[in-house]
Amino acid sequence: MKEKKPSISQILKRRLIAAAILAAVILTAFLAGLLQGGKEHPPEITADLLGQQLRQASDLVTVEYHYTNMGKFENTLDFYGWEVPFTTKSFIVSYDGIIRAGVDLSETKVTVTDGTVTVVLPKAKIISNETLEGSLEVYDETHNIFNPITIRDYNGFTLDQKQVIESKAMDNGLLTAAQERAEELVRSLLALLPGMEEYEIEIKTGA
Repeated sequence: MKEKKPSISQILKRRLIAAAILAAVILTAFLAGLLQGGKEHPPEITADLLGQQLRQASDLVTVEYHYTNMGKFENTLDFYGWEVPFTTKSFIVSYDGIIRAGVDLSETKVTVTDGTVTVVLPKAKIISNETLEGSLEVYDETHNIFNPITIRDYNGFTLDQKQVIESKAMDNGLLTAAQERAEELVRSLLALLPGMEEYEIEIKTGA
């Protein structure tokens, strides 16, 4: 069986959105509590303390990439390298989706030395790529009795298309934006801790 390379006729609503994340809100509220209770007895700044606070916001989603994709699937039965006539099946699908990218803070490494807090963040990665419910539409579907369309055709084609969209998103700077946003949030959250005004915060990206 021979499958032609799917084409993408349009990608709409392409944008990067800095997400207001629930985990960050929870962590901010927690740190605000520390501020309230730590005015007279601020906690000792240690790598364990800071690492614990950051790990509470594990799987920190920082950027969303919204898209609309349309692609065509086409397949013809193949017999020893020869395309069998009248066995072509095809369909066109259109759907909306959201790619979420961010940093898993459970993998963060923190060190405290000589007035400097060094945070090594893992590299940003794609966390999820979801098709919006109810957005999938199928057009120009053929009905070939010799080569019928199956659910495996739809599932396989959609999976291939998701990989295409993820590549486009990364080419457009999705992971770079997610990394930068994660660094901004981590710096802001650590700065809320009592006693951190005595330290310089240095954030790096791991190998």
